Amino acid sequence: MRIRALLLRRAGGLLLAAGVSVGLAAAGAGQPAAAAEPQVIELTQIACQFLESENGVDHDYQTAEKADCEKINAETGAGRLAEAQVLTLEPGSYIFRVTNLDVPYELGFWLREHDYNWKNPIHKLTKTSISGGGLVTGATKDYEVELEPGEYLYSCPLNTTPDYKLVVTN
Repeated sequence: MRIRALLLRRAGGLLLAAGVSVGLAAAGAGQPAAAAEPQVIELTQIACQFLESENGVDHDYQTAEKADCEKINAETGAGRLAEAQVLTLEPGSYIFRVTNLDVPYELGFWLREHDYNWKNPIHKLTKTSISGGGLVTGATKDYEVELEPGEYLYSCPLNTTPDYKLVVTN
C-alpha cells in the first residue's frame, strides 16, 4: 500500500486541501455581493478508486479492464467504504473536476441522489443525476451541478469504484 501526499496551498483566496477547493468571499459594507461562482471539487481517479474519497490512500491496485476493478471491489469495497471520507457540502453550485490520473482505459463520472433509479422515468425528470465519460488516461473533465440538501452517491461505473457518499446539509 502506498500513500500519496495531499497538498495544502492558499492561492487567490482559495484554500485547496485534499482535492477540494472552497471559495472564501466577503462583501464589504455598501458593496453588493457578487454572484457566487460554483465551487470546484477535485477528484482523482486511479485504479478502482477515487483517491481523495479514500483519505488519500492509494491502494496500488492494478487494472487493465473494468472486470479487474469489479473483482477488487467485490473483495475490498465494503471495508474501504466503511473508512471512506463522506464529502459534506452546503447547498449550491458545484463543478466536480474529475481526472483520470493513470487508469489505462476510458473512465467516466456519475453523481446522483442516493435513491436514484435510472430505470425509473420519473426519477429522470425529478431527481439529480449527472454523468459523462470520455476520461482517457491523463484527461480531466468538469461536471457542473446544483446540489440541494440531501444524500448523494458518486462513482465511476467504467472504473467500477465503490459508491462514495456525499451529504448536502442545510
